[in-house]
Amino acid sequence: MRDLVDVDHPITLSRQCALLGLARSSYYYEPVPRREDLPLCREIDAVYTDHPYYGVVRMTLELQARGLAVGPKRVRRLMRAMGIEAIYPKPRTSVPAPGHRIWPYLLGELTVTHPNQVWAVDMTYLPLSTRGFGYLTAVMDWYSRYVLAWGLSNTMDAEFCAGVLQRALRAGRPMIHNSDQGSQFTSDVYTSLLTDAGVRISMDGRGRWLDNVFIERLWRTVKYEDVYLRGYTGLHEADRGLGAYFNFYNEGRRHQALEWKTPVQVWSGEAKGPPVDTVAWKEEHGVAR
Repeated sequence: MRDLVDVDHPITLSRQCALLGLARSSYYYEPVPRREDLPLCREIDAVYTDHPYYGVVRMTLELQARGLAVGPKRVRRLMRAMGIEAIYPKPRTSVPAPGHRIWPYLLGELTVTHPNQVWAVDMTYLPLSTRGFGYLTAVMDWYSRYVLAWGLSNTMDAEFCAGVLQRALRAGRPMIHNSDQGSQFTSDVYTSLLTDAGVRISMDGRGRWLDNVFIERLWRTVKYEDVYLRGYTGLHEADRGLGAYFNFYNEGRRHQALEWKTPVQVWSGEAKGPPVDTVAWKEEHGVAR
């Protein structure tokens, strides 16, 4: 049914889906791992978190070194189903939907000096121990590392991501909002919230995960300090646990990069953090602009 949708047609995507009796979220639906594959998916996610540049071959070799009997065909299938692409740590949400506008990247020469100057959004695969998996979406302030809003879903849905953004916008307005080129973040339902609020939209270059590096680091922190330790069984349990963790992350976890201040102290203006020089950071880490 989704093959009948024409993104270049003058009739809007929402209207086409309605005429076809197709939920708009179903248009963006991606294949998911089978339940028997979930333990292996968790291992893939752990390897990916440590080595985001691993492709199918290196991922397969690493899993085999961990004692798992798995071949490249199965690894490739699961990485695609999980939304993990090879070479750079970007979920397959970075593949733009046909017909969606791609906005230019605005952070290449920018020094971030205060809260609400730049926000970033991203989505990551969330392994669950017995009841499938989910996707975690968060909006973060670059300067303070403060997580303004987050949410869990069992699908990669544009309207769900827009709901997370709406909650973030209740806390303030950024000058610039940065994302990858995922169909959720290039969709009209998402970008219209930003344009209506007068926010400039920035999007990473294709395959440029370091363009959104601070939220990529957030995922590693969340998984190692909470998700992997607690082994959530389902989305409801994960929602409760992550709620407590993000409260701690914002209000209790002191960051070395913030000169040992907490994100809420820097975001609220109670404390001053160091400027974020994107050019200097990339040069220090050997990354081309």
